[in-house]
Amino acid sequence: MRTMLRISMEVEASNKAIKEGWLPKLVSQTTELVKPESTYFTADHGKRTAYFVFDLKDSSMMPQIAEPWFAQTNAHIDVMPVMNADELKTGLDRIKR
Repeated sequence: MRTMLRISMEVEASNKAIKEGWLPKLVSQTTELVKPESTYFTADHGKRTAYFVFDLKDSSMMPQIAEPWFAQTNAHIDVMPVMNADELKTGLDRIKR
């Protein structure tokens, strides 16, 4: 299922993760694990935030994805199913019937 992972990191913890070299490692580790179709980085509500859009094949992957971010950056993590415009159209067409 197409999934969006939103990782919002606490500022002090993410500052430390940058200084200690953990942040690039976390990004690389997550990218290798989920093989995202897209990845974005921004500031959201004053916190460093990363978005990964990927195919979540098995929900049992969620701890493997999230725990390193919790441990290194005290992150707040959201995992949510998402769809693109074509998938939305298909879904809306189904409810018309």
